[in-house]
Amino acid sequence: MERVINKVNQNIWEIPQTGKMRVPGRIFASEDLMQILRNDASLDQIVNVAQLPGITGFSFGMPDIHWGYGFPIGGVAATDIETGVISPGGVGYDINCGVRLIRTNLHFDEMKNKIKPLIATIFGAVPSGIGSHNAIKKLNLSDIQKILMTGAQWAVENRFGTENDLNFIEDRGCLQGADPDIISKRAIERGLSQMGTLGSGNHFIEISKVADIYDDIAAQAMDISIGNIVIQIHTGSRGLGYQVCDDFIKVTLQASRKYGIEIPDRQLSCAPLTSPEGKDYLAAMRASANFAFSNRQVIHSLIEHAFIQSLNISPSELGFRCVWDIAHNIAKIEEHDYKGIKRKYCVHRKGATRAFGPDYPELPLNYKSIGQPVLIPGDMGTESYVCIGTKKAMAETFGSSCHGAGRILSRSQAKKKGANINHFKELEKSGVFVMAEEKSTIAEEMPFAYKDVTQVVNTLYETGIIRKVARLVPWGVVKG
Repeated sequence: MERVINKVNQNIWEIPQTGKMRVPGRIFASEDLMQILRNDASLDQIVNVAQLPGITGFSFGMPDIHWGYGFPIGGVAATDIETGVISPGGVGYDINCGVRLIRTNLHFDEMKNKIKPLIATIFGAVPSGIGSHNAIKKLNLSDIQKILMTGAQWAVENRFGTENDLNFIEDRGCLQGADPDIISKRAIERGLSQMGTLGSGNHFIEISKVADIYDDIAAQAMDISIGNIVIQIHTGSRGLGYQVCDDFIKVTLQASRKYGIEIPDRQLSCAPLTSPEGKDYLAAMRASANFAFSNRQVIHSLIEHAFIQSLNISPSELGFRCVWDIAHNIAKIEEHDYKGIKRKYCVHRKGATRAFGPDYPELPLNYKSIGQPVLIPGDMGTESYVCIGTKKAMAETFGSSCHGAGRILSRSQAKKKGANINHFKELEKSGVFVMAEEKSTIAEEMPFAYKDVTQVVNTLYETGIIRKVARLVPWGVVKG
């Protein structure tokens, strides 16, 4: 039977509340994107998420939505902190996978013949690929305890970047309420050698040029202009975060049975936020998120040194500065005004990112008047977008946006489609030089495996959830 999907407005669709759904499903998609989605399994996951206890408003699907573990990737759900649950599937295996954008003083016209040695130096400085390790000295248990508690602050204290970097990281790079003692020995072991590493899959370091500016005031606040060279880092909590998720899926499966929570899919295992199991997962997830914040901070520093070494310039000439660092696999306790009532919710963002509007108290001074930066990368040969959150996002999506383009082909389908293509040469023809530890990753991550990121971004731009600031065009990429 074909699912009922009603068009609410331009780019907004709704799955009516039926059966055991506690709220309707709401999907942001253009007409073209909805044609891709109509028979996609991710819409079944929207319906499943809508059945979680305490869910409020809608079970959301962003325009980059595609099938994931439990929650769809590109899914958002806010649960009441008193009556609701927390679900590891609503965060994902790569806890606090996120993106950092860095600006420089460098201009593309002066740099265009220097990309190959620069990418090679970065590739040598930041280990990538499956099981990548030993970017810096192996951590000891004391180090990792501090990282899990203090996040990016540990990196700064160990001379990976500066104190000012922390001002431009979501939550200053540290989630309070982390508890390293809850994390398993196996998770700790996996994290000991992986600080400062990229990992595999869709993780990347990308050097781009700013091709277009749409909002001069916001771009000025971020200190970016047309022709600037900027860097994006996309990675997360590595094996440590993966293990924490795996451990707590088992815990929350037992908790679902213990508390009599009926779930339509075992991948939506969950625990009440007020329960010991729910509190433990939240504390372990926060510690994993802190590991990821520190990881991106260390990589930031390694890339800065690679630029200085490769180009033989001074730090002041380089002008390397974090514009923003944001998570897109996370659950956070936040206060939101929903239907005129301010309450605290646990906002799950799985492959989705914060899009907080102007005047949010935690934003650094130069972003308070414009709203929080929202980073929406493409993949290798495609453009990326720098946006800002809006007051409409705060009112309608619990301050949430898409996080990327979203897959339309599975990894195996992408490999099959590109079986006879020399991916490196094709990308270089389009002006993008790529280095990768895992050659098969390139086949899995080619642009044809993803939706059109411009369509995705414009969907939310046209609804007023985000405002576009700049378009970035890739130039050099390190892939996992």
